[in-house]
Amino acid sequence: MKKALAVLSIALLGSASAANLTVWTHFGTVELQWLKDQAAAYTKQTGNKVTIVSVPFDNIPDKLIQSAPKGQGPDLIVTLPQDRLGQLAAAGVIEPMNKYVTSTTDLDKTAVQAMTYQNKLFGIPMFAESVALVYNKKLVSSAPTTWASFLKTAQANSGNGKFGYLADLSNAYMNYGIISAYGGYVFKNTNGTLNTKDVGLGNAGAVKASAFLNDLRYKYNLVPEGVDGVAAKNAFTAGRLAMFLTGPWDMGDIKKAGIDYGIVPFPTPPGATGKWSPFVGVQGTMMSAYSKNKAAAAQFAKMMSSSSAQIAFNKAGGRIPVSLSARTKLKADPVVAGFGKAISMGTAMPNVPQMGAVWQPWSNAIAQSVQKANQNYSQILTKAVQEINSAIK
Repeated sequence: MKKALAVLSIALLGSASAANLTVWTHFGTVELQWLKDQAAAYTKQTGNKVTIVSVPFDNIPDKLIQSAPKGQGPDLIVTLPQDRLGQLAAAGVIEPMNKYVTSTTDLDKTAVQAMTYQNKLFGIPMFAESVALVYNKKLVSSAPTTWASFLKTAQANSGNGKFGYLADLSNAYMNYGIISAYGGYVFKNTNGTLNTKDVGLGNAGAVKASAFLNDLRYKYNLVPEGVDGVAAKNAFTAGRLAMFLTGPWDMGDIKKAGIDYGIVPFPTPPGATGKWSPFVGVQGTMMSAYSKNKAAAAQFAKMMSSSSAQIAFNKAGGRIPVSLSARTKLKADPVVAGFGKAISMGTAMPNVPQMGAVWQPWSNAIAQSVQKANQNYSQILTKAVQEINSAIK
């Protein structure tokens, strides 16, 4: 009888200490199945139960801000992008994860920076994306690594209904790597802290970058007016384009078209003081500040960014892992290798709420800079920076 009671009390103790985690996710289809598989493995390993709740992507931040303080929110969100991180941290609804994550050596540094706000890690990165130069191996014999080889290749493939290089020159996000190479920046970054009072989108480097984007159209005659990302992709999948600037989102259509492709970073543009460094968007797992199961939730979050989980996640939906060892194991995949290199060279998109004031004026300025030859770039960009600064104030 005593033995039976002892067994019963151990069983009760086990169930009492087991956590019940609630996870909100916007994942669908194959990625949702991956998450369910991860949850099942975690439950088997720890005894903690996981309930997965599907919440539309755009609804998660506001819903979290409203429901978490009432105790109705999740323990974890899988996943949110870094551009919502500053807003959620400022609202006090997400928990810093530094004390749970003792090492980030296997995680891409750019991805870790994207999930860091005011020197605190507010999310564990899970996947990242950036743009890179995708080229057609049938038209490009060897990957261009210098501006001279890029220009020669592009010009050799231009004419008679064919194009050497195309990009959406009016898109600020797509062309940030060039702005960065010349020394432009959104907010001055000092050891990971962004100074929102120091906007560098109208400085001498940013002016040179706008002049270079204009040259791609009017001096080098590579990118005709009216070309956007869709037109560039269509020309590439039709085999009429040698090289174009895009992200992982277009790779499904490129593979479907049967194009033999390669992916490399854009070369350092002429006269630039730094290397091309594109914007990097990162999504990560964030923990509710109101979770009653923080240690268990952190354990599950870390497991999902482990090398083996990241490999399975890539196989499920094709996302680029942030685990460096996962990337090494997937190095035969040109999408992972190519975009992985660009991400590591990249600049984390600012995660502060003030970024919302930047996009419209900046995008308008970049679009205006490439509308006709030899614009007054300094005037255009200075006006945009004035608009940004007054909106931030």
